[in-house]
Amino acid sequence: MLLAYLESAKKPNKLMILLQPTYFSPILQYVAIAKANEIIFETEDNFQKQTFRNRCYIYTAQGEQLLNVPVQHAKEIKQKTKDVKIDYKDNWHKQHLKTLKTAYSSSPFYEFYIEDLLPVFEKKVHFLLDLNFLAHEIIMDALQIEIPTKKTTEYEKEPKILDLRNLAEDKPKIKYNLERYIQVFSENHSFISNLSILDLLFMEGPNALNYLETQKNIF
Repeated sequence: MLLAYLESAKKPNKLMILLQPTYFSPILQYVAIAKANEIIFETEDNFQKQTFRNRCYIYTAQGEQLLNVPVQHAKEIKQKTKDVKIDYKDNWHKQHLKTLKTAYSSSPFYEFYIEDLLPVFEKKVHFLLDLNFLAHEIIMDALQIEIPTKKTTEYEKEPKILDLRNLAEDKPKIKYNLERYIQVFSENHSFISNLSILDLLFMEGPNALNYLETQKNIF
């Protein structure tokens, strides 16, 4: 079971995980990363709508809010995720940045991290996969994690390593119970689990990595 893999994982062991690159990934994905020795990113899959490939959830005064990266529609019925281009006609990147400021400007570590995050919203990256990798690199730097990373060269239906590509699903079949931490608007809407890693980072700062490493019994 997945829990057995993650619970028994020790850094001296060889724990390789297969992940889908996602947009400011949900916290659970970084729980897995914090316990891994090597990451393999899926780059040969077909794009699926309504997944974390191009969306994330944050905590605002209204509760959980979706941030969606619009993509250009392809003529083909199936399109590989690595070929998906971002649509900038509605200036989504400016709106995302504005929404983050509104939601988290009063959080303990917003000012500490926001400057490092700006390239995601200012570079106008053309391909979705490149945007997700850029966001991931910034988050890894913020968490101060260094883990060897590779990309797939072909799609495998039954990989021989721990397959966590399902964590990219917006509506997973399994509910994950992460430990509570203080959130900006938790007094109004209570604790919301497994939001974007940005929520944890803005609230916990340098303690975010410790939080990820100590999650247990979450499956």
